[in-house]
Amino acid sequence: MSESKKMASGMTPTNRAILIAAALLLVAAIGYAIWRDSADSAPQKSVEATAPPGDQLAALEARTRAEPGSAEAWMQLGAARFDMGEYAGAVAAYEKATALSSDSAGLWSALGEARVMASERDPMPAAALAAFNKAIALDAKDPRARYFLAVKKDVGGDHKGAIEDWFALLADTPQGAPWEADLRRTIGQVGAIHKIDVAMRLQNTQARPLTANEMPVAARAIPGPTRADMEAASQLPKGQQDAMIEGMVSGLEAKLKANPKDVDRWIMLMRSRMTLGESAKAAQALKDGVAANPAAAGRLKAQAQLLGVPGA
Repeated sequence: MSESKKMASGMTPTNRAILIAAALLLVAAIGYAIWRDSADSAPQKSVEATAPPGDQLAALEARTRAEPGSAEAWMQLGAARFDMGEYAGAVAAYEKATALSSDSAGLWSALGEARVMASERDPMPAAALAAFNKAIALDAKDPRARYFLAVKKDVGGDHKGAIEDWFALLADTPQGAPWEADLRRTIGQVGAIHKIDVAMRLQNTQARPLTANEMPVAARAIPGPTRADMEAASQLPKGQQDAMIEGMVSGLEAKLKANPKDVDRWIMLMRSRMTLGESAKAAQALKDGVAANPAAAGRLKAQAQLLGVPGA
């Protein structure tokens, strides 16, 4: 797509980079984790997390050959391919999954996102839009579909409309959900690009309380302290708060030493270090995470850029 066409459509190169980076964060938090949770009731055939990415992918492909009628098997393959940046392959896998489970909003929105990422020219291809609309028809609250339908407004030039839709999504976001901070950051960045004042509104907009049923999903999506941990920490003197937080981060690092292939934990470590003002340590976490997970380098760097990690 020419630069003039990009500008005419409302999608500048900078804006597209921000939205894709935000989308990568959202798919990690909303999509992959929710789908792992949604399959909890089915017999699981997990792939060893410490296996090389190629071996993990081969195992998932073998499972789809052994169970071609399993929507969950195709979903896991699609998620793995997406995570490795193989977006066309992710599209193919998600298309198989939606054919087998056509009433699943989450699968349709995952397919839509994969189609967006697989598109080299069109920031919102018609096939992706159709998948998002299908997801919304099945579940009007599907967060990923709502996010990307707002993206469509933004790339079409309706920046205020997109921000309004993102604020509506934020209002429906469970308090403490792992994508809440990233959604807020997206609103702030798009507002800054288009000179739309959102600062006070972001400050005054609260996510809704997390329900008991949602707590496990949020806790498993990107590892970190639970809401109970944070509430307990808030009651401590500052010195003890600092010690508790450092203990959580140290525990996170210990888990990464035991399993450096856990990409989500590298993301949480970068976020934690930036929150603590330890940008050099965040940069080192990015470097170590990429070294341990070269196949996920694009995802790690995109998320690090959104977090403001130096050198990302």
